[in-house]
Amino acid sequence: MPTDIIVGVDTHKHTHAAVAMTGLGARVAELTIKVGLAGYRELEAWARSLGGVRAFGVEGTGSYGAGLMRFLCAAGHTVYEVDRPDRRLRHQQGKTDHLDAEGAARAVLGGQATALPKAGTSRVEMIRHLKVARDTAVKARTQAMLTLKAIIVGAPAALREQLEAIIGKMALVRHLAALRPGPLTSTAASAKASLRAIVRRWLDLDAEIKSHDSGLEELIEQCAPTMVAAHGIKTGTAAEMLALVGDNPERIRSEAALAKLCGACPVPASSGTTSRHRLNRGGHRQANAALYRVVIVRMRAHQPTIDYVRRRTAEGKSKPEIIRCLKRFVAREIFGYLCRAPRAAGPEQTAA
Repeated sequence: MPTDIIVGVDTHKHTHAAVAMTGLGARVAELTIKVGLAGYRELEAWARSLGGVRAFGVEGTGSYGAGLMRFLCAAGHTVYEVDRPDRRLRHQQGKTDHLDAEGAARAVLGGQATALPKAGTSRVEMIRHLKVARDTAVKARTQAMLTLKAIIVGAPAALREQLEAIIGKMALVRHLAALRPGPLTSTAASAKASLRAIVRRWLDLDAEIKSHDSGLEELIEQCAPTMVAAHGIKTGTAAEMLALVGDNPERIRSEAALAKLCGACPVPASSGTTSRHRLNRGGHRQANAALYRVVIVRMRAHQPTIDYVRRRTAEGKSKPEIIRCLKRFVAREIFGYLCRAPRAAGPEQTAA
């Protein structure tokens, strides 16, 4: 009986497949469970029956594996987040759920899987929920306004001229919401009915977005009051960065790790006697965009950043290169707000 095992889990919507192996890489046993508390307890009891559990490697800890991950963490186990299997190996060796689970266990054993998953049990998870709802509402509101304008363009001439004479978006919205189409006996009546329905949907979505904004501001003020007080960092950026870091900021080992997670660090591209770096196009793209917005705001109205841009420009740096440097500085600053106790800012943070 092995005394030290690693368990890999391939997660799906209704079932999870698990494989246990020893610290030497020998496969011990496999199991399939149903998703739910009963299945999670069965998996933990099965793993304990095989020996001492060193760690679990779980795929999809942010989706199908979230429930299992939280259960195992609450039970005191070490859980690592495992990326999807290598497609080249999958093509060579075939694919089954238990093969994927074995790959997850081997990723933990080989040291490829070292990231701790987000806890998802406190205020930051609440922020993420509200942010998801807000983002989808914003997209739907934008689509509603675009549809509204398209219908106005194709409306009968008399109706179009009447609507285009109204100045101001909100004045137009209020006018359309108060329309009375009457019987659907003409294209003008059908256009009015369509416009009224769409604009009322727009108003509902606008009210929903404002409600989410209020909730987000309250939660962010509790989680990161210092960060939202910084120049150029407001509710949207703070929500994006908090959702990226999660409820357990200790999972981010260093400010360099956060920068890499945001795609704000250079990627080595050296070969032979050539030493160079290339632009990082990986990482969390929404977090990268949030850093970019902070930099652009500071370049316009933050005097230390304006002085830094002027100095670097005199050294021959291009604007994109300066922005990349500033994004790295902002990532370092945000790490200080979220992942460690506040301390005096360094020269780079002051420059940014």
